[in-house]
Amino acid sequence: MNNPGRFWRNFDWILAGAVLALIAIGVLVIWSTSFKATALASSSDTIKQIGSAIFGLIVMLVVARTDYRLWGRLAPYFYVATTLLLVAVLFSHSVLGAQRWIPLGPIQLQPSELAKLALIISLARFLSRQYDRLNSWRYLGVSLFYLAVPMALVLRQPDLGTALVLGFTWLMMVLVSRISKKQLGALAAVALAATPFLLSHLKDYQKARLTIFLNPQSDPLGAGHNVIQSTITIGSGQLFGRGLAAGSQSQLNFLPQLAQHTDFIFAVLGEKMGFVGGALLILLFAVVIWRGIMTAYRSVDRFGFFVATGIVAMFFFHIFINIGMNMALAPVTGIPLPFVSYGGTAIVVNLVAIGLLQSITTRRHKVG
Repeated sequence: MNNPGRFWRNFDWILAGAVLALIAIGVLVIWSTSFKATALASSSDTIKQIGSAIFGLIVMLVVARTDYRLWGRLAPYFYVATTLLLVAVLFSHSVLGAQRWIPLGPIQLQPSELAKLALIISLARFLSRQYDRLNSWRYLGVSLFYLAVPMALVLRQPDLGTALVLGFTWLMMVLVSRISKKQLGALAAVALAATPFLLSHLKDYQKARLTIFLNPQSDPLGAGHNVIQSTITIGSGQLFGRGLAAGSQSQLNFLPQLAQHTDFIFAVLGEKMGFVGGALLILLFAVVIWRGIMTAYRSVDRFGFFVATGIVAMFFFHIFINIGMNMALAPVTGIPLPFVSYGGTAIVVNLVAIGLLQSITTRRHKVG
């Protein structure tokens, strides 16, 4: 980038401000989960999250200053490397019945998070290059292959939530391409016909989550407990919340302690900060989605358009499902809340995605 002054003038400060605010809220809520009824627990998760966020912000700026089209040229290597990591994780140590992390000293690398970005970039490269041929079944099939490889490996972990994110991201990117109505109808018919088969191959606990979503009261002391307690936790915050150091639902572990700062962080936020805090969080997410859509709309080329579309789809699905499952409006799938939930790999990958949006935005003004 030859002109730093122009870069900063063209930088999307609204998007950056919303992301920084979300990170700050996430750190506060993660810190608040260290307050328990008997004592103040360790705040190491908070320190790790701050460290991951700082590293992610540095990487975000590097990505933003780099021409996003370079990622298109590197897409095949990124896709292959991520696929190899997804294979490697299947031989890693199992944690709570799942194999999702590769230990790298003090760091726990989660390849499935990288897979989201690898799919977006690789699919954007393919869709932009084959744009005029996408009404052919052959090329639509190739796009499905890009999805099938990481999705199959992620399902082996097992990680249904990430698999759904990948599927939704692929669908949104294909929908804004030149897919025909005939192809779309055929895909919908195949998906509908395959649903019973797919449901029959879910793990028992995954089937239980779907059943509980339809009727949480069917097992209030078992599989439905977390969903019921999540809605109670959100409601207990009322308008302005109980305060960061208060809240009986989280302090007495009515919500599962290991998931308070990950899957159910929105419920904890609702208890600590109330309706006002929850509404502010949703407003900030709306700003991120809005700026992402504007980035796609204003992109100067198809690759940038598809990358921005994929990133928006990824964020939207995460936000909708995570908040939905906290409010019993969606099945519990273990999908984290972007920038807010605890997770080093996730926050770094999400900030790389923001860096890509910034790179697309600044080059719309022909910086450098």
